[in-house]
Amino acid sequence: MASRAFSRRSAPAATRVHADRPLHEQVRYRGLLTVAVMGASVMQILDTTIANVAIPHMQSSLGATSETVNWVLTSYIIASAIAMPITGWLADRIGRRNLFLASVIGFIITSMACGAAQNLEQMVAFRFLQGVSAAFIGPLSQSVMLDINPPERHARAMSIWGMGIMVGPIMGPILGGWLTEAANWRWVFYVNLPVGLATLALMWALLPATPRLDRKFDLFGFSMLALGLAALQLMLDRGAQKDWFDSAEIWIEAGVAAACLWIFLVHLLTGRNTLFDRKMLADRNLLIALGFMVVSGIVMFSSMALLPPMLQRLFGWPVIDTGWVLAVRGIGIFISMWIAGQLLGRIDARWLVGSGLLIAAYSLYQMSQWSLMMGAWPVVVSGLVQGLGMGLIFIPLNTMAFATLSPAHRTDAASLLNLVRSVGASVGISVVTTLLGANTQRSHEDLAAHITSSAVPLIDPSTSDRLGALGASAMAMVNAEINRQAAMVAYIDDFWAMMWVTLLSVPLVMLLRPPARGAPKASAADMGH
Repeated sequence: MASRAFSRRSAPAATRVHADRPLHEQVRYRGLLTVAVMGASVMQILDTTIANVAIPHMQSSLGATSETVNWVLTSYIIASAIAMPITGWLADRIGRRNLFLASVIGFIITSMACGAAQNLEQMVAFRFLQGVSAAFIGPLSQSVMLDINPPERHARAMSIWGMGIMVGPIMGPILGGWLTEAANWRWVFYVNLPVGLATLALMWALLPATPRLDRKFDLFGFSMLALGLAALQLMLDRGAQKDWFDSAEIWIEAGVAAACLWIFLVHLLTGRNTLFDRKMLADRNLLIALGFMVVSGIVMFSSMALLPPMLQRLFGWPVIDTGWVLAVRGIGIFISMWIAGQLLGRIDARWLVGSGLLIAAYSLYQMSQWSLMMGAWPVVVSGLVQGLGMGLIFIPLNTMAFATLSPAHRTDAASLLNLVRSVGASVGISVVTTLLGANTQRSHEDLAAHITSSAVPLIDPSTSDRLGALGASAMAMVNAEINRQAAMVAYIDDFWAMMWVTLLSVPLVMLLRPPARGAPKASAADMGH
């Protein structure tokens, strides 16, 4: 007993568990710990987009084809989707502090391995392991930010966390492009080393420990969910390449995804010791927030996936200029998140979410008015407006999602919210990309039908073959311009579709339930998780 007491007294303060005190009262140097947690979160979020810019350079260096090199991105996404749902269970079993530290260590090591990869097989394997480590960082950072702050500061904590989540995807291509051009594509991964080590040192010293719980693992439920998510992500990622349901592979992946996810849902509603507590899923705010996360994934991440290729291919902008113009979204997000943090608690949070959705829809309307003759200003303005809207949505929505939820469910809920946002982004990107291809082809046919001798007075398309190489060159130029115009029409159609999705989600705001004024705060026992 004496030796145990001595070891308990001599243990570092951060590793001691004080179940009788809320976590926010145990934290020393909250500001430094916030910097560390956000450093880990931003590092993980950046890696979802920073590697995209370097893909062409990786292809030649690793000896891959244009199709196989996409597994560098796919392996990361699939690994994150599979691992993320077990974040809450692992946090209970080994302790949240231990899981967070292990995740950051794993992320650093796998980042170095990715940078040193010599062939495609090694890169895909290391990216899969990196995705597993990254899967835990997002939910853990969100739940830690809530737990180390008292309830009255949750809105501010979520605004800080949200800035990293929303700005990370915007800054990723800029940083990735600069590192690739100034140094080497491998530095896209090596840059995680200094950030990761600084983050790890601060968290090791300051992150408080939480009690470990003897929680059974739902192997059957996890297996069904993992298989379903993996099949869904494969289908979404490879659908455009395989011409969707004209391919047997896509049919198989769709069937596996539908069957496994249905079995998981039935098991979740009827089984014992399920992966997620049914009490948590009975919370109306959390369920509505999950739906809104799909919308935010479609609007935010789909537009970010559409704009870089549009600006570079149709307008001929360099990668760096494209990145800087798109970064204006980050300014809008910072402004509106600060405003949301100030207004939360003073006005109904539902008004903020509804206003944010309407502003985001208006930005998409602005984008639907674009033309090939415009300059950079319309892109800057619409990006700023969209950032203002997304910031107003994100903070109140996250605050309300956790406001009526037991603190014991925070890590599980955070993993679900992050997972649904990721899946929503994947679904949104696949849908808008498919619509883009189909509408481009349809618009090309419509425009080509109007190319006649009266429309092109310098050359008669029906007799251009008589001019030999000159006629072929002239018709190639005409066809290139038709492709450009058709692609612009298709992009505008996508922006219209995204605008209507955003507008149709506005009425769902009324289903949210704002926290009651004067509601009792979480007890010390509840905050132990």
